[in-house]
Amino acid sequence: MWILVPVIVLGVAAVAAVLPKHMHIFQLNSYRAAEQLKWLGVHRGAWVPQVIAAVFALGAIVLPVLCGIVLVLLFSLVVYLNRPQKKVAKKPLVYTPRVVRMFVTIAILVVVVIMILTFIPARFQILVATFPFILSPYLAVIADFVNIPIEYAIRQRYLKDARRMLASHPKLVKIGITGSFGKTSVKYYLTTVLRGRFNVLMTPESYNTPMGITKTIRSDLRATHEVFVCEMGAARAGEIKENCDLVSPTIGVITAIGEQHLSTFGTQDAILATKLELADAVKGKGLVYLNGDDAILRTNQPDQERWLYGLGTTNGTYAFDIEVSTTGTTFSLNHRGVIIAKIATPLIGKHNIQNLAGAAAVALDLGVTETELRTQMRKLEPAPHRLAMSRKNDVTIIDDAYNSNPAGAKAALDTLAMFEATKILITPGMVELGVRQEALNEEFGAQAAFCDYVYLIGAKQTEPIARGLIEAGYDPAKITVLNDVREAIAHAQALPTTGAKVILLENDLPDNY
Repeated sequence: MWILVPVIVLGVAAVAAVLPKHMHIFQLNSYRAAEQLKWLGVHRGAWVPQVIAAVFALGAIVLPVLCGIVLVLLFSLVVYLNRPQKKVAKKPLVYTPRVVRMFVTIAILVVVVIMILTFIPARFQILVATFPFILSPYLAVIADFVNIPIEYAIRQRYLKDARRMLASHPKLVKIGITGSFGKTSVKYYLTTVLRGRFNVLMTPESYNTPMGITKTIRSDLRATHEVFVCEMGAARAGEIKENCDLVSPTIGVITAIGEQHLSTFGTQDAILATKLELADAVKGKGLVYLNGDDAILRTNQPDQERWLYGLGTTNGTYAFDIEVSTTGTTFSLNHRGVIIAKIATPLIGKHNIQNLAGAAAVALDLGVTETELRTQMRKLEPAPHRLAMSRKNDVTIIDDAYNSNPAGAKAALDTLAMFEATKILITPGMVELGVRQEALNEEFGAQAAFCDYVYLIGAKQTEPIARGLIEAGYDPAKITVLNDVREAIAHAQALPTTGAKVILLENDLPDNY
């Protein structure tokens, strides 16, 4: 049947055209099948062409030529619509070895489907030939499932190698840092302060999973390293323990317990129990440092050797006399009864000083001197996309675009409020907050009602923010809804205002939202 060949060729081309997009989303969903299937359920438009193809593939059993021609036209349209575009993804697909293995597995599966066409009745051949495209939204999940034995073996080999390397450094001080928010900032601040005295290895960016930590150890750990500062993240119960089983930390820092990842944890009690897995791991080996200003941590302190830090004077280490300006902050520190006065840092925001109190407590206990502490504090920079400021002429941009949460968003608004300028908020809102998401975003909107202008990214997901703004008495004419952060920045910069402008970028959702 002559129509079968173009159906096969263009069907394979259509699979190749749409597959990178679905692989990209699967990667953004951390290779979790449940998250991928949930995404496909929400974004039904992603598989409309596949449904159409399934209908005509079934029709080809009766009308092979007519339905085959329709399928050829459909596949041609899919290839055209999914041709390479100039638009750059916020976080592009990374062709890691795991992704490459999935692509190879998918290619093998497609070849197998084509090969079995010669063994089935002609009337069913077009139907079977269309299977790879019909299943294309699910091929990444299917390939990952097929590769489970391979991925498990590779994962265990890498983990074993990382454990062996850590074991070969018995004097290495291993510091685990976790928390619902603040952990990346504390990691950067502590590493900077410690580098005034020690050779420090830090997990880069947001490498806070077992495989990310493993990659850091296998690639970067050297015999000369004296301290390993390791960020530990979790979206589910038991994941901090998994990190600790790998690293075996000797010191722990828990920054906060908040309403983040509620969609996977379910409750704050589950979040608390998971974060305290770090305390369990260091018990009997060293101190666990807790943010004593966090009401949940203060109320649920683990029964072990621990130290509290923060801004409250009842903490063992606390910052006070905080003076904030647009150029930085000065503060004094009380650590174990010793006062270190007038420490200067370029960082802004009281919550950053809270994080610095924790970093300073650990560093001073490890032997960093007051002089070293002062010197390194002046070198501090914000962690990437966490209240990082940039200025051009009269426009200041505060980049707080990384994975926003209720407490962090409020702290960012507090920072924006201190500027004497036209205040502009750009945000897509907060996600991964479970059943509390709508209420928390509405509350965020009410908190932002002091802003002069608000740009909301994405009409549907930002409805609660707009509602919170308007209920707080905000002028709807000053709310603009757009679909792209860069477009919003351009609009904000072009506003016909006099004097300085300050733009707060609060959160920036990845491409799977």
